[in-house]
Amino acid sequence: MKVLLINGSPHENGCTYTALSEVSASLNENGVDTEIVWIGNKSIHGCIACGGCAKTGRCVFDDGVNEISDKMADCDGLVVGTPVYYASPNGALYSLLDRLFGICPSLAHKPAAAVASARRGGTTAAIDGLNKYFTIRQMPVVASTYWNNVHGNTPEEVKKDLEGMQTMRNLGKNMAWLIKCIDAGQKAGIEIPAAETGAKTNFIR
Repeated sequence: MKVLLINGSPHENGCTYTALSEVSASLNENGVDTEIVWIGNKSIHGCIACGGCAKTGRCVFDDGVNEISDKMADCDGLVVGTPVYYASPNGALYSLLDRLFGICPSLAHKPAAAVASARRGGTTAAIDGLNKYFTIRQMPVVASTYWNNVHGNTPEEVKKDLEGMQTMRNLGKNMAWLIKCIDAGQKAGIEIPAAETGAKTNFIR
């Protein structure tokens, strides 16, 4: 069992990484392997709706999205972490997710969670934005004992946010538990539900 954690901050070892590391350690303690992927501090191209991915299953831009899609094929869960920019996730992370969720075939029914880091405010709005990606791809959203956020202006300050760190640990425990429940259910013969497809309704008549 394995969970992929995406660090959506331009700072590789900053506040967002500190929060994700706490989630990762908790998952490890509960028998789940982890990998933290940093999206980097270079430009990530937004989706241009070219349709190339529909033909090949791969994005036409080579900036890490295809590689993350490949990693998800071997993972049982996903955690996406972001710093807060004007009460929203990092724009580069949004660009990555727009494309990843368009090409990755192995997202459905895998537990997912969003984590946000801020000096003070905007975390819940940022988390709301990320959760929408999960719910449109049939991914169970994992909760903790508070909203999945940490506060601090530096990694050292984040570590002093005792409730935030506790929330990250409980998030890891809950995700490990849910992944194990899903695995046990499948081994017991409970099949993944087959979604209906084909119906598309436009609102303009």
